[in-house]
Amino acid sequence: MKMCASADCTLTDFMRTKPEVETSFNRVPNQALKCGFGMQGVCCRLCSNGPCRITPQSPKGVCGATADTIVARNFLRAVAAGAACYLHIVENTANNLREIVLGNTGLNIKGAEVLHSLAGLLEIEEKEPAKQAVKIADKVLADLYRPRSQVMELVEKLTYEPRFKRWQELGILPGGAKSEVFDAVVKTSTNLSSDPVDMLLHALRLGISTGLYGLALTNLLNDIMLGEPEITAARVGFSVVDPDFINIMVTGHQHSMISVLQDHLVTPAAVSLARSVGAKGFKIVGCTCVGQDLQLRGVHYQEVFSGHAGNNFTSEALLSTGGIDLVLSEFNCTIPGLEPICDQFLIKQICLDDVAKKANAEYMPFNIKEGEIVAEQIMQAAVKSYAERRNKVQIDIPKHGYDDVITGVSEKSLKKFLGGTFQPLIDLIAKGAIKGVAAVVGCSNLTAKGHDVFTVELTKELIKRDIIVLSAGCTCGGLENCGLMSPAAAELAGANLKAVCRQLGIPPVLNFGPCLAIGRLEIVATELAQALNIDIPQLPLVLSAPQWLEEQALADGAFGLALGLPLHLAIPPFVTGSELVSRVLTEDMEQLTGGKVILEGEIVPAAEKLEAIIDQKRKALGI
Repeated sequence: MKMCASADCTLTDFMRTKPEVETSFNRVPNQALKCGFGMQGVCCRLCSNGPCRITPQSPKGVCGATADTIVARNFLRAVAAGAACYLHIVENTANNLREIVLGNTGLNIKGAEVLHSLAGLLEIEEKEPAKQAVKIADKVLADLYRPRSQVMELVEKLTYEPRFKRWQELGILPGGAKSEVFDAVVKTSTNLSSDPVDMLLHALRLGISTGLYGLALTNLLNDIMLGEPEITAARVGFSVVDPDFINIMVTGHQHSMISVLQDHLVTPAAVSLARSVGAKGFKIVGCTCVGQDLQLRGVHYQEVFSGHAGNNFTSEALLSTGGIDLVLSEFNCTIPGLEPICDQFLIKQICLDDVAKKANAEYMPFNIKEGEIVAEQIMQAAVKSYAERRNKVQIDIPKHGYDDVITGVSEKSLKKFLGGTFQPLIDLIAKGAIKGVAAVVGCSNLTAKGHDVFTVELTKELIKRDIIVLSAGCTCGGLENCGLMSPAAAELAGANLKAVCRQLGIPPVLNFGPCLAIGRLEIVATELAQALNIDIPQLPLVLSAPQWLEEQALADGAFGLALGLPLHLAIPPFVTGSELVSRVLTEDMEQLTGGKVILEGEIVPAAEKLEAIIDQKRKALGI
């Protein structure tokens, strides 16, 4: 397939052939209702007086809350919700690791090297791998459950020293992670905090909790259980679906839950079960971030993982091909729009975690100690769905995607590729062959030009300027489905970056996988800063989450700001109704942490602003 001009072109063409299927593509209104105060046309909360209906002419709510208070409350509450999502994931992941190493699951550790490394980082004295893993899990859980008055023990061990000292100076070292979320919800309730600056500082504490625990530690715990990513070529797009198999589409973020199923689907008993209804076997089709993570670790699961289809909004169209027999979900981005399509195409839905329970789905509580039982129930449900629907539903798999996406990039596999050190990358940046680094991350969104359009077009503008792009999250799904993560994309880069990509055989956009892998990008940034003996804000590195959607993205963004990085957003995070909050995030934050928010809704100006920041950082470093 030739490289397309925008991310959704082939997908949109495909959906036009199915007007009977209602998806998010035809549900989005032409003119979205926006509220600059952060709520849908109401004040901070509904009270006995009804909606306050703040206007520029009436700058206070009935209770006396100012626009600054209202905006800060809603921003903090959104960040708290996003942080809670990631902390839920790391909590479950740590518990799963405990059970695996205690021998209660029949599963084995696949990442012994990262287990030993993390045990050393956390100063664990145990030498036996099983005891090391239990101790790691216990330390993570203990920090999550601490009271807010106690700073989490692992923060200093996981943080680059100059950053830790700055956070200490600012008083934003987080206490117990779940307590920080709890008190943020309390703080943002009606007639409680009215101090917008205090609430913004609280958002930074939540960002630190999110980044170090929900992102970085979740990745490392998964590496221990599932095996480390290895750089390889992979297939992506709808073409990964093979109608001869029973296809299970997975959605969510809790990768350790899906790993149990992966190990069971390739057993002789499972293959025999599939053949009993005329299928060749079972295949897992990746969608959303869990699929992105399975792609990242694809070398460990080649027999069962067919490939990654795309991000959240491709999931609706993927179901409309008729090639999916069961949807297995355990977290977001499992959009509610899947429900009517599953009904229409007779597709069974199962949810493993009640936080992701869909209205028409069967809830099958996941317990890793009973993994074999859960896997058997899922297989039986998939077989039944396959047998009941295949003669009733037309299957139409369009030619879509690429066969040579470079995946498996992580902080360790990238360093290994470079010869065991990041010095070659530093040298390329120093001599200008690579001008700088941009992390284009986060969600997909149907606004900001349309499905993935801003993400893809901004990335093209950045690589044209010799800025290498690293991506993690739903952005990867769009970028790889447009060919930007295939080696041929080097032709779209500027002359200097193109030469580097040709020499190394790599694309100009590196695929770090799911949104959780934003934590891997932080590790790369830390190691680059350590090698140069500078602080992270001094790096010629910028962030962009152009089409952010989930509240998790705001928690990610708060972590980026705490790290001191410039963060571009194409869609304002509902803060423009407050002059104070907008100023703190876009200007004053730079004096606090070194980071700031850049709001720019047009593609070329956004690229120009990010390039200018990289140029400034290079000049300050004397390169």
